[in-house]
Amino acid sequence: MICFFAAPLVTMMTSAVSDPVATNALPRTARALKRWDHGAVPTPSQQAAFVADIRALTNDEQFGDLVRRLNSAQSGFRSLLGKTRRILGTSAGDVDLAAIDPRWSEVSYWTTISDAVASRWTDKNLLAAVDLERNAAGDIAAMPEGASANRLILIRTFVTAAIVTIACIAIGLPFAMVAASVQGWRRQLLLGAVLLPLWTSLLVRTAAWYIVLQDNGLINATLKALGVISDPIPLMFNRLGVVIAMTHVLLPFMVLPIFSVLIAIPRNLMPAAASLGAHPLRGFLHVLLPLAMRGVVSGSLLVFMAALGYYITPALIGGANDQMISSVIAYYATAAANWSMAGALGLVLLAMTILLYAVYIRLASEEEQRA
Repeated sequence: MICFFAAPLVTMMTSAVSDPVATNALPRTARALKRWDHGAVPTPSQQAAFVADIRALTNDEQFGDLVRRLNSAQSGFRSLLGKTRRILGTSAGDVDLAAIDPRWSEVSYWTTISDAVASRWTDKNLLAAVDLERNAAGDIAAMPEGASANRLILIRTFVTAAIVTIACIAIGLPFAMVAASVQGWRRQLLLGAVLLPLWTSLLVRTAAWYIVLQDNGLINATLKALGVISDPIPLMFNRLGVVIAMTHVLLPFMVLPIFSVLIAIPRNLMPAAASLGAHPLRGFLHVLLPLAMRGVVSGSLLVFMAALGYYITPALIGGANDQMISSVIAYYATAAANWSMAGALGLVLLAMTILLYAVYIRLASEEEQRA
């Protein structure tokens, strides 16, 4: 638990709220800019501290981290710092930074550096994860429209996970009822049909759906052969395909909890309700469903939390407007090498998942108290 869960979790949480790159790379600048009033460019002595830090920064990996950190806050630092470092490496003594590049005479670049070295801890990434930022006055405000879409993708993730959960309930509850009502090889056959996907790789299952759902796939070919459609139904690269594939993958996590509850319910309850004049539908709604609700809620929680973090299925089956928050986390972790932002998005997702689990525990405890 400590090695494979607690330690990575603490590392992710720390990276989400820590920002030590600029502070470690520019220690003299951090001390010098504490006295800067932000009204004009820093004084020659403060700029000299920055020059000394750049000259002392011989680790290319650390310099690259610094460039990415500053360039993510304000574009232009990649070329500016690269040019400045090359010239400072071939000169000695005092240097006029504005003579190297006119951008060093702009206050905005120095403000970005000052903000980056101000503290090792920051809430910038957590705010950016939900499309918020701190304005010039230090107050939390919404990002400009079009600057980020993390909130939209988070909402899309929760909506998709909710649709998949509802679809799993609609299919899993009747299936579990049938499996619980039969005995012998019939029950084994039904349970085997549900468990079979769990014995296959997720990538293989998703690739299979990629073949089945395409325009010339099994579904469209069958419907065309039956004369139901003349043109193929678009089932790929849209939300419908993502929901179908994810429902198939996650269905066992809904069926098994419901089945485990149903087999513990006495089989004579529904006949007893019928003998008292209850219609089968009324007996189901007032007798069987309330008793099976614990399994439904448990399965829904499992399916919903698993769906929140899905990556492969939306990436292969979904289109550009169907990617979930896991794709954004993967982008920041691999393509952008921005571990802090990836950790912040993961922390937001973790916090929401824990909140849902806490609500479930609260509802379960209240039900036990009433019982």
